[in-house]
Amino acid sequence: MTRRGLREHCFKMLFCADFYPAEEVDEQLSEYFKALPVDEEDEEGNTAIIHDARMDEKDREWLKDRVKKVIGLIPKIDEKIDQVAEGWKIRRMGKAELALLRLAVYEMRYDQEIPEKVAINEAVELAKRYGGRDSSAFINGILAKLV
Repeated sequence: MTRRGLREHCFKMLFCADFYPAEEVDEQLSEYFKALPVDEEDEEGNTAIIHDARMDEKDREWLKDRVKKVIGLIPKIDEKIDQVAEGWKIRRMGKAELALLRLAVYEMRYDQEIPEKVAINEAVELAKRYGGRDSSAFINGILAKLV
């Protein structure tokens, strides 16, 4: 699976994890991979895959590990976000935006393999797809301040 595909799954898993108690993380991560593929038809009649968690075991383990690392660093990550999010508190942010910010901050601060520009660009692109109308600008602004 591509790095972009893995990042998107990681975002989805972080988004879902925010709705469950911390002690259920392992169970919820395992359940994520059991979901059936979901597709959607657009106005032109083209079918697009919305969700497909079928992947090899190596990718599954990498994702579980990545999500657990991000979750383990949420207090530190949220502190960094709070420092630059003028007029916004973590509790007021949308769940999708917060999951994207957490993933991007993790990539920027704790993953030496991913350049900051790539982490920001990928978060902005995911925000366009999964966030609200102004999500991409909001995320870009927060992450730019961190750089």
